[in-house]
Amino acid sequence: MLESTLHTGTISAADAEQTAGAPPEGAIHRMTLNMGPQHPSTHGVLRVVLELDGETIVTAIPDIGFLHTGIEKECEVKTWQQVVTLTDRVDYLANLSNNLVYALAVEKLIGDIEIPPRAQWMRVMMAEFSRLNSHLVWLGTHALDIGAMSVFFYCFREREDILRILEMFSGQRMMTSYIRIGGLALEPPRGWQHVVGKFIRAFPSKVDEYEELLDTNPIWTRRTQGVGIAPLEDLLDLGVTGPMIRAAGVKWDIRKSEPYSSYDKFDFEIPTRTENDVYARYRVRLSEMRQSARIITQALEGMPEGAWQADAPKIVLPEREKMKTQMEALIYHFKIVTEGFRVPAGEVYQLVESPRGEIGYYVVSDGTSKPYRIFMRTPSFGNLQALPALLEGRLLADSIAALGSMDFVLGDVDR
Repeated sequence: MLESTLHTGTISAADAEQTAGAPPEGAIHRMTLNMGPQHPSTHGVLRVVLELDGETIVTAIPDIGFLHTGIEKECEVKTWQQVVTLTDRVDYLANLSNNLVYALAVEKLIGDIEIPPRAQWMRVMMAEFSRLNSHLVWLGTHALDIGAMSVFFYCFREREDILRILEMFSGQRMMTSYIRIGGLALEPPRGWQHVVGKFIRAFPSKVDEYEELLDTNPIWTRRTQGVGIAPLEDLLDLGVTGPMIRAAGVKWDIRKSEPYSSYDKFDFEIPTRTENDVYARYRVRLSEMRQSARIITQALEGMPEGAWQADAPKIVLPEREKMKTQMEALIYHFKIVTEGFRVPAGEVYQLVESPRGEIGYYVVSDGTSKPYRIFMRTPSFGNLQALPALLEGRLLADSIAALGSMDFVLGDVDR
């Protein structure tokens, strides 16, 4: 919670008389506040050191590292396929986005592997479900921070439906590991079209409800409009990406600028605003929910037939029935599980658009069955650099709204 330490305090009249020299004229008495790392509104173990002059924030210094997991280093002792489970835990609200960027990077290194259209479209659909899941958690918790409690229950109502869909596909609600090198972990389950269709047809009306609750709410608008503004030049210099930069008027999205996994075959828009404040980021994310629903609908209606994983027996695990009936399939299964597969030596950098911005994976192979180096350029880490620009010179009362509008995940920061 908030702990305060007074740097320089006032002194009594008696003490002042005994002081040899009076304090310099205009001396500033400032207070340092530790916000976090156990503060509920920092959405994880983030410590922000705030220096205050009255109610005004003079300096804001993020202090990170409390959640450090060493995932990047741990990747070096896992086989290529085992790393997928670690990517789930980088950004646990958008695990499928991390699955996808890693799989694309390794597939680019392998080179001669062709991902079937059905698997590519299914990857797009699952990545957009991940975007919806993340934005719903953000909106519910952000509204709760500002005082709009009802929205939290509305958002988690839809999020629960999404988690059930993810569980239907993968067997897991959060750490799905569903997108694998070479395709998908499992064949899409029977009846998935009905479940996905029922949800996605109703979802736009749910976004309407969020808007009705917040758009014209005077408390919401006064807490968000004109709050948390940072100069666009600073955001660009710091490498801020995702909804934060789009709310500042920059129409930049990797799904459009550098399409991957058949995103170029989908019709959708990139929402932008120009106000560059907390309210603009809220509007951008709501519009992104509508666009994600639009993409999922297209994937549902136009899903190609065919295989859900590549024809690469030395890389992709064989189907269970083949493993039980064919000796060759059993041998491939045994070697992949016990030894892994080798990836040609080389290095590659792959980008995707996560709910928070650009994820970049720099993957290096030395030709063995384990990665030589994996570096993750995570959007939360890059975006968090803009926190001082958002807070300094603003009122303490606006700090929670501005901080929450960034939508960072501390696992995505510390790794």
